[in-house]
Amino acid sequence: MKSLLVPCLSLLTAAQIVLAAPVTEDHSLQRRQSGPKGIDVSHFQGTINWGSVAANGVEFVFIKATEGTTFLDPNFSNNYVGATNAGLIRGAYHFAHPDSSSGATQANYFLAHGGGWTADGITLPGVLDIEYNPNGAECYGLSASAMVTWIEDFSNTYESKTGRFPIIYTTTDWWKTCTGNSAAFANNPLFIAHYASSIGTLPAGWSFTTFWQFADSGPNPGDQDVFNGDAASLGR
Repeated sequence: MKSLLVPCLSLLTAAQIVLAAPVTEDHSLQRRQSGPKGIDVSHFQGTINWGSVAANGVEFVFIKATEGTTFLDPNFSNNYVGATNAGLIRGAYHFAHPDSSSGATQANYFLAHGGGWTADGITLPGVLDIEYNPNGAECYGLSASAMVTWIEDFSNTYESKTGRFPIIYTTTDWWKTCTGNSAAFANNPLFIAHYASSIGTLPAGWSFTTFWQFADSGPNPGDQDVFNGDAASLGR
């Protein structure tokens, strides 16, 4: 997923969302091929033909809604309505700027601008896109303990308002560097970004990932994703 400066989610629990069995190194390529296909997009993809996306086998999408507390993705509403009308399961994501305001402030901004969740079978919990700073220090100038506190603030605020913990999108490298490889977020479904034929090592606290972003381009718009489970589990 990307910030407003870099093109959609980038290089970049279980009680709250139904999850499949852990993905192992031996089965990761098989999972990529067999799990429901998805994408994540922002205004950088321009106008998207959602009927064609659905016809091409995509079953879910994460759509950029907000960034920090000052940016609203101008294509969010059109993308969200288009994906819904095409029959896709969809959700929103927020690109975090932990150096600009508190986690609670950004969670509330996200919730106020499309990041909510409802138990309707077609809405995914919101995603906290927490990753490399696109225009400054990699960890936004925060210590590992301060970063963990910020993420907890966002996560707890989101859960208190929706009853669901937000999905956390990140990379293993960033997580190790900027949170000290915190194992404190097992309640949050993991969305790992790793562009390879296998998922690789996961951050501490997670034995498997719920979503995997395995490529930043492909046959469909935006980043290419897969869900670790079957279509029925995705709906639940």
